[in-house]
Amino acid sequence: MLFLLTRTVLAPVARLIYRPVIEGQENIPRTGPLLLASNHLSFIDSIVIPLAAPRRVVFLAKSEYFTGHGIRGVLRRWLFTALGAVPVERGTLGAAQEALDAALEILKDGLAFGIYPEGTRSRDGRLYRGRTGVAWLALTAGCPVVPVALSGTQDIQPVGSRIPRIRRVTVRFGEPLDFSHLRDAKPGPARREATDAVMAAIHELSGQEVVRRYNQPRAS
Repeated sequence: MLFLLTRTVLAPVARLIYRPVIEGQENIPRTGPLLLASNHLSFIDSIVIPLAAPRRVVFLAKSEYFTGHGIRGVLRRWLFTALGAVPVERGTLGAAQEALDAALEILKDGLAFGIYPEGTRSRDGRLYRGRTGVAWLALTAGCPVVPVALSGTQDIQPVGSRIPRIRRVTVRFGEPLDFSHLRDAKPGPARREATDAVMAAIHELSGQEVVRRYNQPRAS
């Protein structure tokens, strides 16, 4: 109920203010488990995609987004709760697999789940090598993957910025990718092949410069 209310109110307001370019909504199946695999440029990405997609998209969000204090903390907690984000702990032993397990349960419920194969946001605008969690989910859940390319979100809230700016963004949804032919293949090579195919599709949509190594989170 909260999600529907938020989408009904927030989506039209956001489109009026930011005038986003949204392409390929017809590529998103309206029902059934689905992965939306996107490039990652900004904290705001996990808000933009759910508001641009024609169906509910669930993301995992850092648990601290739900426990912040002050006005900013309250607004952030309300927004992520309203969008249906699921809190997860990060930086703990086994956190990555726990996050994948949580995502798998979401897919088993027939929902759409958003994931960033790069693992963390790109601070230089380039597209880094994808981690194979996206393929593990697609092959385990037996669901299609829709590649997503974002541009301009890095200008709404640049790294280190606390107040969002008004900038135009573009969201492109590509055609679904089916990896059912890899389900009986050797797990390691199959996951790598599927992940590379997802990243190639994202690159085709985004036009970003490709980096052949993993993106590493900045040390805190």
